[in-house]
Order: sequence, then C-alpha cells, then structure tokens
Amino acid sequence: MQHKAPALVVVGSANTDMIIQLDHLPRPGETLLGGTFSTAAGGKGANQAVAAARAGGRVALVACVGRDTLGREALAGYRRDRINTTHVRRDPVQPSGVALIFVARGGENCIAVAPGANHQLTSADVARAESAIAGARAVLLQLEIPLAAVRAALRLARRHRVPVILNPAPAQPLPRALLSQIDLLTPNETEAELLTGIRVRQPASAIRAARALRAQGVGTVILTLGARGALVATSEGEELVPGFKVKAVDTTAAGDVFNGALAVALGEGRPLVAATRFACAAAALSVTRLGAQPSAPTRKEIEAQVRQGKG
Repeated sequence: MQHKAPALVVVGSANTDMIIQLDHLPRPGETLLGGTFSTAAGGKGANQAVAAARAGGRVALVACVGRDTLGREALAGYRRDRINTTHVRRDPVQPSGVALIFVARGGENCIAVAPGANHQLTSADVARAESAIAGARAVLLQLEIPLAAVRAALRLARRHRVPVILNPAPAQPLPRALLSQIDLLTPNETEAELLTGIRVRQPASAIRAARALRAQGVGTVILTLGARGALVATSEGEELVPGFKVKAVDTTAAGDVFNGALAVALGEGRPLVAATRFACAAAALSVTRLGAQPSAPTRKEIEAQVRQGKG
C-alpha cells in the first residue's frame, strides 16, 4: 500500500552520543576496563526526526547545534536522511550537545548529557519555523530543550490547528496548563509516575496513571511499557497493544524511535491502535541495534516486522 509521506515538524535537541559497551553498568566509585567505545548521532529531538524520516515522513527539524565539528557532522547526517535542516541554528558560543552513555550486555543503559547549544534554542528560533509548523500534519516535542521553546511550538501549533505529540522526556514536572493543551502524550513508566505519583508496575496501575493524565486535560495518552508494548488511553477507554519479542542489545532511543514512527503513522491517517502497533514494531527493531540514530529502522523493515505478527 502506498502512503503519502506526511509533513512533520520536530522541535527538540541534537546531540552526539559517546557510547561505551560494558558487561555491567558501573557502580558509584567503580572503574571498569575493557569496554568497547563508539560514537553515534543522538539527542531526543534529532533521534525522533531521523526515526520519522526513515519511517516515511517528510521531516523538518527545529534545533540548535554549535559551530564545531560535532555540529557540522550532525547536520550532514540529518541531510543524508533527507531531513529539512533550514531551522537548525548554529550557535556561535556554545558547543554542540554531548551525551555519555554506558550500555550493559543486557541492553540496559545510563546516560549523562551536557546540553550545550540545545539550551540556546529560543522562542524566536521556533517562531522562524512557523510556516513549516503551519503546514505540518503533526508537531513532535520533547523536554531536552528550554520549556520556553516547547511552549512557543505549542502556541504556534494550536494557532494553526496542528496536532501536538509531547514525549515528556527527560522526566520533569509539568503544569496542568501545559498538559491540557497536549493532543497526545507519550510517557514511559518513569515519566508517568513523576507526572501522576502513581507507580506503574502492571496494566492496572498503567491504566490508573493514564486516566490521571487524561484528568489533567491531555487528549490521548499512550503509555509505553518497554517490551510489554504500550497502553492506549482515550475518552473511549484503554487498550493494551502488545510489544514484539526481540533480543535487546541497546535500549537507547527506543522511546524516540517509537515517537517518530508513531507521528508518521498518525500523519498518514492510521487508526490510533494500528499506529501504536507500527510504533511498537519500530521500537522493537531499534533495541536490537547499538546506538541512537543508527538503530532507527527503515519503513520497509517496520512493515515487515508488523506483518510477522509476533507482537
């Protein structure tokens, strides 16, 4: 089936990931030898943009990188994925963002981020992308950039009646006034707990958390549950979309891949549950590969995973 590529705008962060693979994550004060080092393009905003582009979207990225080698290489990578970088500004002072990532043998990770130029993304930068936002099928946001830039993107999207998907990561408290303007919120278990105070450990608690978020004014909630899939919660009720059984190598950016693929599927007009299944398939493929953006699958790979029907 042929789908028209939906126009999407991603407003968010752009980093370079520096990754060390280890047998286990280091404990406080512990030095581990023998790890394998690599670098990969990352940053939640850029990850979601790349994931959406590979899943079949026409993507414009609004971000800020430094005037350094890392920034130049990041831009070259986005262009290879046919992402519109017109609205990626290069800050003359701050360096490009960097993330240091430890990945254990089983796929678990811990991450530290130096935001650099990401924290220089302003409301004015977002305003310059108004025409792109006005013509989009959806705007995708996260929280690795200043909240003022997030609010600016939200205002423009609402002005032009463009649906907003907010991935509330990294986890932080958000005011009800902001949540009530979100069309679709995509927290993971940790983020849902921070926003609601409800520990998400099984389907029943996931449902309670999703209902609590909807009670704060969120239109739709898709609560991601890792390998178990995702819970879709709307005014009509809740439905669990099962995950896909795969061997995890690195869970870095699995949530970003989920969000990018979800935005594409919804932009194409797929029903919510079918779009969530498409996103679960993309996320499952991503954890079988090392790195953030390198792990994002192609449209062909995602469709094949969905057809296998192993979710």
